[in-house]
Amino acid sequence: MRLFNAWEMGQDQTKQQIEKGLHLYQSNQTEKALQVWMRVLEKSADPAGRFRVLGCLITAHAEMGRYKDMLKFAVVQIDTARELEDADYLTESYLSLARSNEKLCEFQKTISYCKTCLNMQGTTVSLQLNGQVSLSMGNAFLGLSIFQKALECFEKALRYAHNNDDKMLECRVCCSLGNFYAQIKDYEKALFFPCKAAELVNDYGKGWSLKYRAMSQYHMAVAYRKLGRLADAMDCCEESMKIALQHGDRPLQALCLLCFADIHRSRKDMQTAFPRYDSSMSIMTEIGNRLGLIQVLLGVTKCWMIQKELDKALESIEKAQELAEGLGNKLGLLKLHCLCEMIYRTKGQQQELRDHVVKFHECVEEMELYCGMCGESIGEKNNQLQALPCSHFFHLKCLQTNGTRGCPNCRRLSVKPGYV
Repeated sequence: MRLFNAWEMGQDQTKQQIEKGLHLYQSNQTEKALQVWMRVLEKSADPAGRFRVLGCLITAHAEMGRYKDMLKFAVVQIDTARELEDADYLTESYLSLARSNEKLCEFQKTISYCKTCLNMQGTTVSLQLNGQVSLSMGNAFLGLSIFQKALECFEKALRYAHNNDDKMLECRVCCSLGNFYAQIKDYEKALFFPCKAAELVNDYGKGWSLKYRAMSQYHMAVAYRKLGRLADAMDCCEESMKIALQHGDRPLQALCLLCFADIHRSRKDMQTAFPRYDSSMSIMTEIGNRLGLIQVLLGVTKCWMIQKELDKALESIEKAQELAEGLGNKLGLLKLHCLCEMIYRTKGQQQELRDHVVKFHECVEEMELYCGMCGESIGEKNNQLQALPCSHFFHLKCLQTNGTRGCPNCRRLSVKPGYV
């Protein structure tokens, strides 16, 4: 009986210390919170408590951009879940492992761990995590420029969010959909979805972390810039950056700096753009966001091209190409081939020009970035798009003209518009 009471006291103390750490973390005393949680991890003999504190450490390190540490704690969490011999704990730990690899741009590993989660036979708790699993898998497919599968995953995640009335998940999915449509250049949808996320924050987010507001404002800023609404873009990006600085959110700071640089480039203010690209690149390198580094280098390349410094532009392209090939980011490669095509046309180097034209069209074919109805490319300029239930997407005007009797890409019967 005495042993039982001692065990209970251990559990209670663990719980109290975890709550103490959460209070410190929510008060922006991050380092103190980490110290409390690390003491719990070292001293607690309660596996369930250890599992929970590992979850806190994983989330905190994700928000600080310490992705390698995040991965380290995720691996320990899997060992703890196995010790507990519980399918729900194991599913959650594999999700942590998937997210860690997603942040480190290890997209194939992310997809593999997500599939492991979805194949596990847990209880309703595990099933409720499937929306988050689908979101992480969608982000990984988007990183690999596999757009149909990315959209399919985002649709599933949104369906889970609606079915479980999970507004936080819905907010995160809307931000990812904003990113998705920004990449394939449907800028109306790229703005619509983060605006929807911002509405969710305003309506339901009283007790949420401010990171949700910051995230939606950042994605709105990206869409506004692409639509040429630079003042709106600057306002949203400044609000997002303010929150990121308050909370020590290094990954978001890097993205905001990139957005600021892009806005100044759009204004042809290279003198202001270059230092912001440099600052963004420094943080991206520090945290290991290789996908973000590609975007920074694309922006830098465009600055050099505007200044007619074509050799410097080619140097930036070479660095970006190495990263894009390493990650398997096909859209990044397509954009780089497009920029090379413009540079070599200006330089009058016909052989190099032809090589990049061929590679550009190979990328378009591989990503299926063309409308299966009219045959014209998708993602070359701003166009309204619509997805069918199979997650193939087409020009909206083509669907309106030809109807939705069936998908030309997969011949699956399509009797209603897509979910997103």
